[in-house]
Amino acid sequence: MNYLTLIIVGILGIALGMYLGRRNSGGLIAEQTQKKTENKEKILRALHSSPEGKITNNDIEKLLGVSDATATRYLNELEKEGRVKQVGATGHAVYYVPVK
Repeated sequence: MNYLTLIIVGILGIALGMYLGRRNSGGLIAEQTQKKTENKEKILRALHSSPEGKITNNDIEKLLGVSDATATRYLNELEKEGRVKQVGATGHAVYYVPVK
């Protein structure tokens, strides 16, 4: 009888943990989405206030304190959204300008 009680309590504990984990993960995803949106807006503000009228991947890394891959991902998303345009193909000569 003791083993049966332990098994039932264990199953209920696992089920409760899974339920609470799923419920809380929605909030985490919403926070991450909001942070990404805020970061992309920071990029656009920096681009529009740049004296040269352009911004590079390295500028984004320094501005946001993110990795090269994250900066590239943000810039690619902004390009797909039609908010920036990439000038140059690859390497250090690549920069981004606002779409008019």
